[in-house]
Amino acid sequence: MTSTWDALREKQAQVAGRSILSLFDDPARARKFSARTGDMLFDFAKTNIDDETLKLLSQLLETSGMAEKRAAMFAGQPINDTEGRAVLHTALRNLDGGPVQVDGADVMPGVLATLDRMRAFARLVRDSDVTDVVNIGIGGSDLGPAMAVAALSPYHDGPRCHFVSNVDGAHIADTLRGLNAKTTLVIVASKTFTTIETMTNARTARAWMTEHGGDPQVQFAALSTADELTAAFGIPPERVFGFEDWVGGRYSVWGPIGLSLMIAIGPKGFDAFLRGGQAMDRHFQAADWRENLPVLLALVGVWHAQVCGYSSRAVLPYDQRLSKLPDYLQQLEMESNGKSVQIDGDDVIGDSGPIVWGAAGTNGQHAFYQLIHQGTRVIPCEFLVAAEGHEAELAHHHNLLVANCLAQSEALMRGRSLNEARDKMVTAGFTGSELERQARHRVFAGNRPSVTLVYPKLDPFLLGQIIALYEHRVFVEGVILGINSYDQWGVELGKELATSLQPIVDGEAPADGKDSSTAQLVGYVIANRG
Repeated sequence: MTSTWDALREKQAQVAGRSILSLFDDPARARKFSARTGDMLFDFAKTNIDDETLKLLSQLLETSGMAEKRAAMFAGQPINDTEGRAVLHTALRNLDGGPVQVDGADVMPGVLATLDRMRAFARLVRDSDVTDVVNIGIGGSDLGPAMAVAALSPYHDGPRCHFVSNVDGAHIADTLRGLNAKTTLVIVASKTFTTIETMTNARTARAWMTEHGGDPQVQFAALSTADELTAAFGIPPERVFGFEDWVGGRYSVWGPIGLSLMIAIGPKGFDAFLRGGQAMDRHFQAADWRENLPVLLALVGVWHAQVCGYSSRAVLPYDQRLSKLPDYLQQLEMESNGKSVQIDGDDVIGDSGPIVWGAAGTNGQHAFYQLIHQGTRVIPCEFLVAAEGHEAELAHHHNLLVANCLAQSEALMRGRSLNEARDKMVTAGFTGSELERQARHRVFAGNRPSVTLVYPKLDPFLLGQIIALYEHRVFVEGVILGINSYDQWGVELGKELATSLQPIVDGEAPADGKDSSTAQLVGYVIANRG
């Protein structure tokens, strides 16, 4: 594999100064450097990738054994080998597939039975006097359902959904303020039922409900596998929905963690969401790599991050209802591939996953696009946009939105030369040295890469496709880098230290053994509160 990496870096050095726009001298450029599945189009023509580059990138797939590892994942083999677990979030959306074996047992009967229980519970809630649902979780128990509920708001016909994640008391207080404790359902989402932020918020919500005339015995549900702990909390087993350890938190929106979404859009809508994910699974498994959207998205990502050395990627959905997507993908990608050690225990060679960030367009244009266009760092951009919005009476809004999206990707590629800037300043009336100074401020380097994912209209099926697309992109990138994308040991140390620090912050223990900076900060907090 090292020789392929070397060849890719040599290739990058050769084309680094090449104009992306010049590649469009080939009239078939857009068609050759795009792919479709169903009604979804992925266009990566506005990158500096050519046929030779793609061929070299495809060699990474072959030498990494991606096809074999993909088969192992779908077959239920323990590809998360640091924890000895299968990785089978795909089984949660396997509505029409066959058996899926884990340790010799078919897991699908259990998956489908849990889904039936979820449907029955969702119908019960939707037919009741429940007006509001508060989902309490953090990380994957919050980001996925919060993102999906916001994305599919045109399909809401159930209770209002709210999400609490931060242990900061402001989050739970602001969320509960104004809600009716007698008509609110609280869902506590924690696989272990020990996550400190979630359980702290859950106890606060229980006390609020009791104080304001609600009944936690019938108005709480749990998404957890810790039956004894949920029972001790007072939640009866019929309102507890568990999921197996082969479903990672950031991949869990397809199962019980998605209960709030099912309540919001109904079981039929949720089934459409699952079928969208299932459709992308089938495409990922069956399509040739040259037409395979997750593979191509991953190869573009590897080219930009590991070969070109671009340290971040911006996710830019031109869809207000996808405004939480960058946050969701930030966890999905950075928690999965933010590793410095390969599966075999050796150090990762070069950089691992890039920094993922972004915001919804057009808001981002008035916030950080200045840096993207004229800053000194190249930031690859990933645009998402629908051909049609849901507000037919505001079609002119959506047309303006689409125009902005497509204009940004074109502007990133084209840029503006100094001569073009000079012409503009001449027209503006500048002369001499001031003309030159003003012109230089208006130069855009251009040649900045982007990809665009476009689709007809955002609906449950389409959202399922998008999420599964990015999940599989993470898998392919992880395989190429030799990384286990499914553990997350990097989140453990801070949790451990927080547990030991709490009694010190509470003023119940001395700061002995802590470094002087930490001791000073704790001392300041204690001295300046209340």
